[in-house]
Amino acid sequence: MRYLLRRLGFYLIAAWVALTINFFLPRLMPGDPATALFARFKGRLSPEALQALREAFGLTDAPLWKQYFTYLAHVLQGDFGTSVTYFPSSVGSVILTGLIWTLFLAGTAVILSFAIGTLIGIAVAWWRGGWADTILPAFFAFLGAFPYFWLAMLALYVLGFDWGLFPLGHAYSDDLTPAFTAEFIVDVLRHAALPIATVVIATLGGWVLGMRNAMISVLGSDYVALARAKGLPPGRVVLRYAARNALLPSVTAFGMALGFALGGSLLTEIVFSYPGQGYLLVQAVRNQDYPLMQGIFLVFTLAVLGANFLVDVVYFWLDPRTREVSS
Repeated sequence: MRYLLRRLGFYLIAAWVALTINFFLPRLMPGDPATALFARFKGRLSPEALQALREAFGLTDAPLWKQYFTYLAHVLQGDFGTSVTYFPSSVGSVILTGLIWTLFLAGTAVILSFAIGTLIGIAVAWWRGGWADTILPAFFAFLGAFPYFWLAMLALYVLGFDWGLFPLGHAYSDDLTPAFTAEFIVDVLRHAALPIATVVIATLGGWVLGMRNAMISVLGSDYVALARAKGLPPGRVVLRYAARNALLPSVTAFGMALGFALGGSLLTEIVFSYPGQGYLLVQAVRNQDYPLMQGIFLVFTLAVLGANFLVDVVYFWLDPRTREVSS
């Protein structure tokens, strides 16, 4: 347990550093959100409105250290300010809407890619030398050489535009209202099928090759040979003795992939006009929406830290050596 507490303390310090950088970085940039929004009206607002905008966005002339502690207090309360792009909506509400779609899209793609790739890697390593071991790793590595946004554009053109099998973009049809109905759920799945499939296809090769190499290394160990000599069933040897130990490197990679999935799906969301975090970030950069950029960057950082802590918890459960060190 002390191992997990030490790791939690490390991640809390890292989160505080990220918060601090997130506060100072936009303030080193020229201008401010109020000035950016004022310029968008192209002279249709009076100069007195600039001060009102500054007050609406919480900008003050207080010393920087006071602004820093005020910022920390607001963040701990979940208050990230007001979005310029979606004024007068709050940054928190805008991020929450995009986060739901990104978690669904990127999370599903990463989980499917990890699960399918791991199972294929286990299978080709156990029956190494066969036709599957000869063809599948090379085939998936070949597909992974293509950028996934290129695969996304190709799939969108052929399957969406040319053949008309899938929608061309967005998360659901414009004539539907979000609700927990069969019609809406099916429509959401149809819109998400191509984005998820392109990410899975592009990333599957890495999981297959990583798990295959780890499995081959573990299969040559003494404890696997002993398990075979005892006459244990092949399924138990594969899953209980070999796959469990070979899975440790893949668990680390999975945690990193799950954390970076929030930002890594940016190009896919742009290609499919999917209203997730990546699409919101592009809109925030185009409109110099500093509060929204701050909030999205912070979500990305906390997602990576949170995913890594979950990996540590899984490691603590899978690897008894971590429990011996912490005891």
